Amino acid sequence: MCPTMNMLAVEKTKENEYQKGVRHLCESGITRIPKKYVLPISDRPLIVKKQEKNDENLNLPIIDFAQLQGPNRSQVLKSLAKACEEYGFFQLVNHGIDSDTIQHIIEVGKKFFELPFEERAKYMSTDMQAPVRLGTSFNQNKDGVFCWRDFLKLSCHSLSSDLISLWPSSPIDLREAAANYSKQTNLLYQLLIGAILESLGIVKEHINDSQNLKEFEDGSQLLVLNCYPCCPEPDLTLGMPPHSDYGLLTLLLQDEVKGLQIQHQGKWLTVEPIPNSFVVNVGDHLEIFSNGRYKSVLHRVLVNSSKSRISVASLHSLPYSSKIQPSPKLINESNPKLYKDTDFANFLEYISSYEHKSKSFLESRKLPS
Repeated sequence: MCPTMNMLAVEKTKENEYQKGVRHLCESGITRIPKKYVLPISDRPLIVKKQEKNDENLNLPIIDFAQLQGPNRSQVLKSLAKACEEYGFFQLVNHGIDSDTIQHIIEVGKKFFELPFEERAKYMSTDMQAPVRLGTSFNQNKDGVFCWRDFLKLSCHSLSSDLISLWPSSPIDLREAAANYSKQTNLLYQLLIGAILESLGIVKEHINDSQNLKEFEDGSQLLVLNCYPCCPEPDLTLGMPPHSDYGLLTLLLQDEVKGLQIQHQGKWLTVEPIPNSFVVNVGDHLEIFSNGRYKSVLHRVLVNSSKSRISVASLHSLPYSSKIQPSPKLINESNPKLYKDTDFANFLEYISSYEHKSKSFLESRKLPS
């Protein structure tokens, strides 16, 4: 074999190894990260020294879900609207999902990623529409530089026994934990999206507006268990690059390890985890639906050299077949339509064709001003 062909074969072997994920890489005992994960200098995170960190932490607006269900609802709706307009994120507390359910999904997530590679590999797929998918990086089919993340995606749309039977059977309690968590987060989402529609003036409390709510309540749900292993050189890479989420709302559950950063007023700020809370963020579809009033904000994930991190994201949107468009109730002469109509097929086509960059999909849906 000539030297050039030999080098190509070596590169292909390396590429195949990277497709197996970061956990697999770490299990080989690496002390430096491969070039495939090294970001250009301009894209690398600025790791701040401990004594300088106070200014880099962010306490997001807190929405008390129990208050939202009580006599102070109108005041909480104003706070909710302000959070969605100014931050695109908020922390949700007193949400009614018990701590056992939360702890259980975090624990089975950790156990799954600790399984032998051969067991995890049964669920590896590069098919973006697979109902169960173990993958790595952000979009491993297109990423030029990989990020330091493995994930397990579970479609939760119907929660039928046929669908759940496709989910991993090990750890033995994963299916039960994920199904229970999915049901509870979906119920929470339905109440939350109702409040958001009310805050936009789309629906009114105590008025039966089932036509406006039904499509939201029958929507899609995707559960994503993220694993960010310890990284020997965390200043050279990211767990996830700057991006916005495609759906309406994401309910994110973090463990106790910091890592999530959002871009706020031009700075990257680290979100302080609050035990048993959800970080909720506006997705691209909600920015489109609200005609730009509520903001889908860039966020990214840092990694560290001392602790692995687990998070669980529940992504919610309209049914995959539905059209996403600015609400006609929010468009008038002084607020013209700002976004093209779109659907999930447009999103899949876009990310299958391009390397994901920041809010590139949302930018592609904007109408010329």
